[in-house]
Amino acid sequence: MNLKTISYLILILFGLFACKGQVEETPKIPEIPDTIFIDLDQKSIDQKAAWLHDIFDKLNKKRGFTGAVLYAEKGKLVYKEAFGYADIRKKTNLTTTSAFQLASVSKMFTATAILMLVEDGLVELDSDVRKYLPEFPYEGITIRLLLNHRSGLSRYMTLAQDQWKNKEIPLTNDDMLKLYVQYKPKPYFLPNHGFHYCNANYAMLANVVERISHKKFDQFIKENIFDPIGMDSSFVYNMNGENKVSDYISVGVPSYRYNGRGARMLRNEYLNGVMGDKGVYTTVEDMFKFDQALYQNKLLGDSTLQLAFMPGSPKTKKRKDNYGFGWRIKGDRENTVYHFGWWKGFRSYYIRDMRQQKSIIVLTNRENGPGSKELWDIIDKEDLEFGEFGVLNNSN
Repeated sequence: MNLKTISYLILILFGLFACKGQVEETPKIPEIPDTIFIDLDQKSIDQKAAWLHDIFDKLNKKRGFTGAVLYAEKGKLVYKEAFGYADIRKKTNLTTTSAFQLASVSKMFTATAILMLVEDGLVELDSDVRKYLPEFPYEGITIRLLLNHRSGLSRYMTLAQDQWKNKEIPLTNDDMLKLYVQYKPKPYFLPNHGFHYCNANYAMLANVVERISHKKFDQFIKENIFDPIGMDSSFVYNMNGENKVSDYISVGVPSYRYNGRGARMLRNEYLNGVMGDKGVYTTVEDMFKFDQALYQNKLLGDSTLQLAFMPGSPKTKKRKDNYGFGWRIKGDRENTVYHFGWWKGFRSYYIRDMRQQKSIIVLTNRENGPGSKELWDIIDKEDLEFGEFGVLNNSN
C-alpha cells in the first residue's frame, strides 16, 4: 500500500467521523404506560388531598386565585376543588363543573383531530398543506410543520389587526385564510428552518379539519372527541353565522381583569371567531376524562399517540423544552408533557407525568393564576407517593 493510498484512506475515515459528529440526536419516542387502576388507602389519599387543598386555599386567600383544580395519580382521582366566583356581580360560586376557556391548551384537541384523520388515511403528516387547502399561498409547508410550529407562518392576529377593517364583525377561520391569500405576509423563516410558537399554525389546522371532514371544526370535535368519552360540559366556542360581535360571551364562565378599582369583566372580541388555536371550553372533570382516554387509547392508537409526544425540533442547549403535536415536552423530564394557556383573562394549566401517571389540571378565570413552579413542585412531591402495592405512603 503506497503513501497516496494510505493518505486517501485517512481522509475517508476522517470524513466519516466528522459526519458522525454532525448527526442530530434522533428524537426518542416515549413509552406510554397503560393506566393503572388500583385500590388506594383512603387515609393516605385524604392526606395528600389535604396537602393540595392547603396550597390552593392559600393561593385563594393571599393572591386572589379563583378557579378549579383537579389532581390524579394512577388513574385515581385524588383531589378536586373550586375557589372563588364564576360571576362576581351575582356572587355565583365556581364549581368543578364550571366551563373555562382553555386558551392554548385547546391545541391538543386540534392535534388530536388531525391525528384522527391521519389514522383514517385522510391526511398525511408530510403532505403539503396545499393538498388540502389549494389556495394556501405558501410552498413547502406540511401538516407536520404546522403541528410542530416549524412552518414559519407569521401571526394571524397581527395580520387581522392591520387588514381586518371592521372589528365589530367576527373573524372566522375562512376569513383568516383569505387574509393570508390576499396579503401573503412574509413568513418569519423558510419552512422547517426554525421553531416559532405561532397560533396561526393551529388555526390553519382547524381549516384542514373542516375541509377534509366537511364539518365545522366545533362539530367535528364534539362528535369525535367530546361525545365518545363523555365530555358533556365541553364545547368549542365560535361565532359561526353571527354578523356582529356580541358584547359578552354568554356561555361558560366569564373572565376578569383586576385593577385598583376592582374586577372588570372582559368583553368579547372579533378574534374569538377563530378556532383551533384556542376556543375550547371545558371543566376540570371533563379534562380528567380526556386525560384517562389518552391512556386507554379511546381516541388514538398507541403508535399515533406516541408521535404526538415526540420532540419536533432538534435538541439544542438554548431550547430546554420541545414541542410535539399539540403538547409541550419537558426537556429534563422523560415522558412528561404539558401545555399552558392564556387568553383574555383565562389561564389554563395541564401537566401529565406519564411515567408516574400524575396529572394536574388548573383552570382560572382571572389573570393571576398559580405560578408554574408551584405546579411542577406538586408533580415532584415525593412524601406522599403510591407505593408498591398501590397505597399512598407518608414518608414524613
